[in-house]
Amino acid sequence: MRKKEVFPKEAMRVLKDTSRTFYIPITFLKTDMKHSVAAAYLVFRAIDEIEDHEDISNETKHSILMQLSELFKQPFSEEEYLSIIEPVKEQLPEVSLRLIEWIDACPTGSRQLMMDTGSEMAYGMAKWAQKNWNVETREDLDEYTYYVAGIVGLYLSKIWNWSYGQETNDELALGFGRGLQAVNILRNQDEDLAERGVSFVPDGWNRDQLFAYADENLAKADEYIEMLTDRSATMFCRLPLAFAHKSLDAMKKGREKMTRQEVEQTVEEEKAKLNKK
Repeated sequence: MRKKEVFPKEAMRVLKDTSRTFYIPITFLKTDMKHSVAAAYLVFRAIDEIEDHEDISNETKHSILMQLSELFKQPFSEEEYLSIIEPVKEQLPEVSLRLIEWIDACPTGSRQLMMDTGSEMAYGMAKWAQKNWNVETREDLDEYTYYVAGIVGLYLSKIWNWSYGQETNDELALGFGRGLQAVNILRNQDEDLAERGVSFVPDGWNRDQLFAYADENLAKADEYIEMLTDRSATMFCRLPLAFAHKSLDAMKKGREKMTRQEVEQTVEEEKAKLNKK
């Protein structure tokens, strides 16, 4: 009989503090998937905080992320990790400083899937930090969104397969990740340019073309969740997708984002839709 693995309450606390939007969907997952996805979210967020940090140079980001990419391929050493981040340790948030705890919290059966994804994500982020996120073409945008979000969609598909044997489509899984990221790019477009001096919009594109890119990938995401047969996995995917669709609609109408009331209403609407099936 497999020993029951206990997921630390502290991890869920940090998850809630870090992302209330994703905390809600994760709580709907069945135990093994919930622990795998929660731990992975914290690991990926820990890496993302390094890539996004406004006060760390691109050269330093590239160096740290490349070292992390290699570290994820080995038995992960806390001592080596702390040595890698030592130059920027005082600048990093809690979620990044406690990375080893999130790795340890991941169920042993799915941990290698998370480590492989973390390695690829860190490599891609290092590459784009070195390029100063200079997105010139549609192909550039596809590559960037693959590394920061598309591979998360692929990771989720691997978790569904590991947990309950769900077969999915990689292209649709990538669309799920890319669609959510495209909405984030639209939401943060002015802020990214003002605070970081970067733009993820291909040369010659206007905002309408970026809306079309988001719509195209969200349509794939809609197809993706129709393939899922586990109710908890379906609910997990439906919520961020519903948030993305509504946020996109709000931005098309000139509003910046959904209200807290709209978020709560969306949760109840998606629960009701799932219960009718």
